[in-house]
Amino acid sequence: MTTPIVLIHGLWLTPRSWEGWKERFEARGHDVLTPAWPRMEGEVEALRRDPSVMNGLGIAEVLDHYERIIRRLGTPPVIMGHSTGGLLTELLLDRGLGAAGVTLSPAPVKGVLRLPPALLRTVFPALRNPANRKRTVPLTAKQFHRGFTNTMNDADAEAAYARYYVPAPGRVIFEVALANLNPHAVTKVDFHKDDRAPLLVMGNDQDHTIPASVSKEAATRLGKSKAVVEYKEFAGRPHFTAGAPGWEAVADYALDWANRHVAAPAETREPARA
Repeated sequence: MTTPIVLIHGLWLTPRSWEGWKERFEARGHDVLTPAWPRMEGEVEALRRDPSVMNGLGIAEVLDHYERIIRRLGTPPVIMGHSTGGLLTELLLDRGLGAAGVTLSPAPVKGVLRLPPALLRTVFPALRNPANRKRTVPLTAKQFHRGFTNTMNDADAEAAYARYYVPAPGRVIFEVALANLNPHAVTKVDFHKDDRAPLLVMGNDQDHTIPASVSKEAATRLGKSKAVVEYKEFAGRPHFTAGAPGWEAVADYALDWANRHVAAPAETREPARA
């Protein structure tokens, strides 16, 4: 019996960004769920026309939404998340959920301190206007290309923007970016949680939104526990690693790793490392 998989999308995207992964994992016999964030159940085109449905949407609401979905499953799933979806994956594992977790360029949880210029450049347009906390934040095609699809040619980048992009709820951006200044940040996890499900953190060396150094620091900090934590870095890949050319190899690596660690008895799992 295969383990179900829950795929969690990140900011400026919807479940449509997982379409290739869903089909590929289903072909290998897995039940795959790609639930949208709450209030984002509509299609990309509808959310672009009226992004106001996301105004004020915050991490706590999104996290509780996914926890309810996962607890309704009969079997603990593998949870995989991209970017802010990776952050949500780490928070869900911190709540004791999931049989294993995989994060792709995860947005930083509270306590990850590295703030490279590339990351700041992505979030600064939102943070410079406090009113953005209560509304959605758009990206132009040029900004999306720089932050998500920088390794792709112009035609493919424009096609990706047209198919996948939606504005993002500004409150989430503020909550993630300012977490280390907030003693009660909703993105706080227990770095020393020994009974956390096995976790794979994946980074990309050409990522202009969550640089690989941020992903690696997350793995290092989460690896302070006795739980299994591993780090894998991919060369030549951008932030949109789930859809950029060559995504199949990334998907296969993630699934093979998860299946190995779900199947392994706790006493035989590899020790934590990053």
